[in-house]
Amino acid sequence: MTQPTPMAEKAIYKTFIAAPIETVWAELVKTDAVLPFFFGAVCKTPGVLKVGVPMAMQTPSGKNRSVVGVVLEFTPPHRYSHSFKFTNYDDPPCTVTYDLKEVEGGVEFSLITTNVPRDTKTEKSMKQGGKFIVETLKSVVETGRPPSVARMMLGVMGLFEPLAPKASRSENWPFDKIENL
Repeated sequence: MTQPTPMAEKAIYKTFIAAPIETVWAELVKTDAVLPFFFGAVCKTPGVLKVGVPMAMQTPSGKNRSVVGVVLEFTPPHRYSHSFKFTNYDDPPCTVTYDLKEVEGGVEFSLITTNVPRDTKTEKSMKQGGKFIVETLKSVVETGRPPSVARMMLGVMGLFEPLAPKASRSENWPFDKIENL
């Protein structure tokens, strides 16, 4: 009998963003635009972001999809949640939730990961990515550009697209396959 995969504790990454909640929300849920805080990916859907719709984070060229999932909750401008699967790992999907809370002078932004399979490549990657995402989103919203370290990293990442694993090619992750995750 196969044992269930143990799950990691919930991880929460928070930051304060000095901007109106509508501005932060609009940046977070952009589709068809390069999103520096999502490692230079473009969020693609077969329509608009709403509950039940598959989504993918893909390279600007559209040749590769690094993350796929299905929208689980979409409550503008306060919460967006989706399943999350790295296309190049065999790990099961987990859940990512973005919470926005209006506070004096701006927004408390939280990225929350749950049901992450413990001791997996997914867990390791998500631990590294959480801090980058919240810090880069904050910078993009407040200044209009990512921090300098993120800009350098994004430039280098673009050079490695031809080396992406075959498992991540977009044709391997059509939206009808994603909606069944």
